[in-house]
Amino acid sequence: MATVEECRDALARLSGALARLDANKRESAIAERSVSAYVTDLDVMFHGRLDGDGFHDITTDPAPRAQLRLSMASGDLVALADGDLSFGTAWSRGRLKVDASFGDILRLRKLF
Repeated sequence: MATVEECRDALARLSGALARLDANKRESAIAERSVSAYVTDLDVMFHGRLDGDGFHDITTDPAPRAQLRLSMASGDLVALADGDLSFGTAWSRGRLKVDASFGDILRLRKLF
């Protein structure tokens, strides 16, 4: 199990990975959205904003319901950030739950 700070760091690494993607790929795959990531084993919810430059304004302060909601265990979040677990594998095996519009899910799959 990872700590809250390790999860915050993992989100920052995922943000960096998004920022390093080809600009055309980012533009076609990322629409500006509010995002929440619920870390199930820590019972903590991260909130932020996603745009073409990555995740921003990441906080654990209460926030309105996000447009794109993710839920996973802390170890899976760290594994995603480290590249040891792919988005598709985590999602298909139920290790990552995504609550979003169908279009947002299709866009997410393009990224990972």
